[in-house]
Amino acid sequence: MWDNLKADFRAAEEDRKLESGWLRVLLRVETPAIICYRFSHWVTQCRIPVVRQICQIFSIVLQRLVQAFVGVYISPDADIGPGLLIHTPFGIVVGPTKIGAACTIQSGVVITAATRSIGDNVYFGPGAKVIGDAKIGNNVVIVANSVILTDVPDNTTVMGVPARIKLPGGRPKRFKWQVEKDAQQPVNGKEPVKTKV
Repeated sequence: MWDNLKADFRAAEEDRKLESGWLRVLLRVETPAIICYRFSHWVTQCRIPVVRQICQIFSIVLQRLVQAFVGVYISPDADIGPGLLIHTPFGIVVGPTKIGAACTIQSGVVITAATRSIGDNVYFGPGAKVIGDAKIGNNVVIVANSVILTDVPDNTTVMGVPARIKLPGGRPKRFKWQVEKDAQQPVNGKEPVKTKV
């Protein structure tokens, strides 16, 4: 739980450079939803009898408060990797499904319980919906208000209702500051190539 929570805080810190620092991340509106999910998920896996029941009661009360004030519900049975980033809260529902690392979720996103799995580094635009028996690959961008009904392969951008248009080269979280940072890092021991952004 703690390792995943640290990765979530690092992702939130990298997302907004002007709001860096653990205290500022802790004071964001979406942070209680992430902490609540991580705690609730830990409680479902706790095997100490009396501690589990006491923590479950506290977890349920905390979930309801987060739902009422933040507008985010993430099922405790969901298995989400490190680096979860809720960019803008309100109207987010995530059912019990498996989600990989570095997932970014915008407002109004619904991921149903029927979803088979979601890969690493997936970006959900505002209002995106994953409905039905769908499997989403790695490095996928789901554009705002898209409805996913079928499987989505790796490294694609999908859009539409239902999402049919698939563009090669899904690159979530490639903001200008990150492109500049990636350009400065050596690749396979060689000097980086200077690119213009």
